[in-house]
Amino acid sequence: MDTVALSAELLRVVNSAEENLRRISAEESKAPMLAGGWSRRQVLGHLIDSASNNHQRFVRASLADSLDFPAYDQNGCARVQAPQEADWSLLVALWANYNRYLAHVIAHLPLAKLDVPCRIGQNEPVTLKFLAEDYLTHMLHHLRQIGAAPPGE
Repeated sequence: MDTVALSAELLRVVNSAEENLRRISAEESKAPMLAGGWSRRQVLGHLIDSASNNHQRFVRASLADSLDFPAYDQNGCARVQAPQEADWSLLVALWANYNRYLAHVIAHLPLAKLDVPCRIGQNEPVTLKFLAEDYLTHMLHHLRQIGAAPPGE
């Protein structure tokens, strides 16, 4: 998928999911989705981390010939940032607006940089293009988990 189409698809998903997320009450957002699992707040906090980390990856890879980026400690980030105690409407607004900006960034990724190799932690290198496409795939996976994915996703 080209970056302009990927950007448009990201915007479509975000706009639809935001509506779905706003229908979830603050109280419902605190409940674990599965026994021993994360709540919707914690999953949305994870998706905000994903936006933040990938924002840096997209920009830095666009400015370099290769990218080495640290691994992501999802449990540590959830512990330190405490999304379970954050205001639900704040989390929804931050997630939606950050992703709207990322859609803008993705649409403007330099075509000549889409093949830049990117290594995250100890994983095998992937291209910047793969990171951008996988970002949306990862988001959809988690939106499905919390019942906020667009219809048909």
